[in-house]
Amino acid sequence: MEYKEAHRDLFSVNFKKYKAAHCISADCVMGAGIAVPMAKKFKLRGLLQQYTDKERKHPTCIFHNDVYNLITKAKGYHKPTYDSLLASLEMMNEHIIENEVEHIVMPKIGSGLDKLSWPIVRGMIKEVFEDTDVEILVCYI
Repeated sequence: MEYKEAHRDLFSVNFKKYKAAHCISADCVMGAGIAVPMAKKFKLRGLLQQYTDKERKHPTCIFHNDVYNLITKAKGYHKPTYDSLLASLEMMNEHIIENEVEHIVMPKIGSGLDKLSWPIVRGMIKEVFEDTDVEILVCYI
């Protein structure tokens, strides 16, 4: 794994090269934070509703429209746990390995509105993906 953090707009990257990742809730509201522009850019609003409640039950990861939607909580107003984020990341890792994904871009997942500690989350990301060939770019402003 190659891990990078950059002070730049996530939406400035080349999405032909990078697959995006972000955290959402199982109800797929995507009404606050980075999820709002992600839903707009990648046409996620409503599309995730095509998945059954069982498929969207957290924790999970749904890859849709070239986006890893890490479902870490049941409702938008809930907060994820480190365990639910870790489980979602592990499912994302399985998909990345199976599909030979080479480049991922994400914000500082879980640490904005969800209030998880970024140093802890960063460590989880590095641990989950350490044995892969993926490049992970974390963008923040």
